[in-house]
Amino acid sequence: MRIFSKLRAGKQTLNQENKANPVDFQKAALETLRIEEHALQVLATQIDERFSQACEIILQCKGRLVVTGMGKSGHIGRKMAATFASTGTPSFFMHPGEAGHGDLGMLVAGDVLIAISNSGKSDEIMMLMPLIKYLGVPLITISGDASGPMPQNADVALTLGNIQEACPLGLAPTSSTTATLALGDALAVALLEARGFTSDDFARSHPAGALGKRLLLHVKHLMHKGKELPKVLPDTPMNKVLYEITDKRLGLTTVVDENDVLLGIFTDGDLRRLLDKQQGFDVNLPVREVMIPNPQTISKEERAVVALERMNERKINQFVVVDDANKLIGVISMHDLIQAGVN
Repeated sequence: MRIFSKLRAGKQTLNQENKANPVDFQKAALETLRIEEHALQVLATQIDERFSQACEIILQCKGRLVVTGMGKSGHIGRKMAATFASTGTPSFFMHPGEAGHGDLGMLVAGDVLIAISNSGKSDEIMMLMPLIKYLGVPLITISGDASGPMPQNADVALTLGNIQEACPLGLAPTSSTTATLALGDALAVALLEARGFTSDDFARSHPAGALGKRLLLHVKHLMHKGKELPKVLPDTPMNKVLYEITDKRLGLTTVVDENDVLLGIFTDGDLRRLLDKQQGFDVNLPVREVMIPNPQTISKEERAVVALERMNERKINQFVVVDDANKLIGVISMHDLIQAGVN
């Protein structure tokens, strides 16, 4: 009972403290955003020839762009390295503390180093400075101003400017980390444009994402081919046609000549319409008499997302895939596209 009494008393004390310090959460949020917005405006005044020099150094890099930073700067550095890597600049993050205990082997001649420290005097990074100089690795620093030992040892010292932290205590990195992140994005985008980086290039580094599937998957990667292909000759009787449709399980069969040139198709939907119209049919009827000639076709090189868009536009569920000579090479269905995550 004493324990429960103490818990209740503690809860009451906490509630009293909260009541004694009322906070307008929305006002605090808007003030934070206002301060950080101003920090970005200050950062914009710092974009000058130094920024261009940093971009040129990175473009000429024969190795990797290595990013380092301690604490919150390190978290921002990780994101920067990931953004660089996904936009055409090979990059990774190196923890400066771990680097001082063996991981500095990650950094080799030919690399470029971006070191982040708002104060410009991170002890962990300064400890690495002799080896950085020995390797001849170009050093780009990002700091609040250029007065610290890090920017003074840099080949290019990028600065954030005189910005106010959004933290009312002026202690927690807030505006400074936002500005650093934005500066990293600015570098990545400038380099992306300089390299002529395209959406196809981006997709190659994001194969598992939605964009990767939209840009990398082509009809040839998903189509049914070889023994999976349903096909019959034009004189094939309907009983065998139905067997081919059922056996291959694609909801249709193609009709081809002796050289596999596409003549038409017959689908399970055509079968239902035929039954409704004729109340039955002769099982010996040759498929050429009821097939749909000149069916919708697509190239194997077409993107899968384009195939899906065309299916939706034309309200069909399959495409026959042919080559330039109109020879049958595959069939792709809407089910194949959806199952592959194309949308």
